[in-house]
Amino acid sequence: MLAKLGLAFLPLVGLLAASSPGCDSIERIYNCDQICDKYKECADASYDDDACGERCRDAAADSEAFEDKADDCQACIDDRSCTGAAFNCGAECAGIIP
Repeated sequence: MLAKLGLAFLPLVGLLAASSPGCDSIERIYNCDQICDKYKECADASYDDDACGERCRDAAADSEAFEDKADDCQACIDDRSCTGAAFNCGAECAGIIP
């Protein structure tokens, strides 16, 4: 009886987990921080990457198009050297770093 009751709630738990905003926020934080850290590492060692990450997360929260662009940028720069990111990810990352 208890097993049947648990199985009845399983779809509801899955739906709640899938619709939770927490995972999306975590992904955005990772994307924005990685993008800003890469810019600081490759282009400007004195760049305020913390402020950049905050601006990026705010812009992504306000615009799905910006969030998609940040995802594309992060996917492109992931595991690339500075030179590789600069030469291969310009289109994906344009407009992300203010």
